[in-house]
Amino acid sequence: MARKWQWFHRLGSPPGFYRASGYWLPWLAVAAALLLGVGLVWGLVYAPPDARQGNSFRIIYIHVPVSFLALAGYYVMAAAGAVHLIWRMKLADMVMTAAAPLGAALTFLALWSGAVWGKPTWGTYWVWDARITSMLVLLFLYLGMVALRLGFSNREAAGRACAVLALVGTVNIPIIYKSVDWWYSLHQPATIRLTAAPSMHPDMFKPLLVMIVGFYVFYALVLILNTRAEILARERRTGWVRDLAAGRNQR
Repeated sequence: MARKWQWFHRLGSPPGFYRASGYWLPWLAVAAALLLGVGLVWGLVYAPPDARQGNSFRIIYIHVPVSFLALAGYYVMAAAGAVHLIWRMKLADMVMTAAAPLGAALTFLALWSGAVWGKPTWGTYWVWDARITSMLVLLFLYLGMVALRLGFSNREAAGRACAVLALVGTVNIPIIYKSVDWWYSLHQPATIRLTAAPSMHPDMFKPLLVMIVGFYVFYALVLILNTRAEILARERRTGWVRDLAAGRNQR
């Protein structure tokens, strides 16, 4: 048991995480490339057209995975913020910093792909319905995290302020998810629910599931890369980073 906790504490340190994650990256990169490649070809080429929307529905293979990750990524950021506030772990603050711009990019992509999908479906790129408005709020929360960190000269104070904002902002996530049920919305109800079978035909749903898994793997890959860059930026004056730069530690 003691050995297990020692491994956990080593992984929770910046140098321990940096060295361990170096071994994960090639596997994650290969898995993400295979899953996304298979999912895209399957969904865009072989999945049948929708009975009502025709081929315009195929943007679902981008829109739904990035929308899922925009929400899940905020929980990752908030969890890292909570760990930083409670245990003062430097690595947690680095993960929170790395997750903010990635989440903002995914949220923007979700809004953009939704607008592209909305034009042939609704006849307009944008409507101020509950789902779209709450997603826009999520984008502002992510951007606020980035701006708040840049607004502090003291890194520790910035970390605490960002952690509080991340935790407060989690109230928006269930609002986004349940908005189509709570208010009138142009959006269709959720395609995938934990408590019910998917509403899509299996020939359409299977490539979507592959894309969702692929995007989650891709998110993990990019988050680790961002975190490693943040570690090097903050630890650049430490001995282990100097050894790394000198080639005495390949990972």
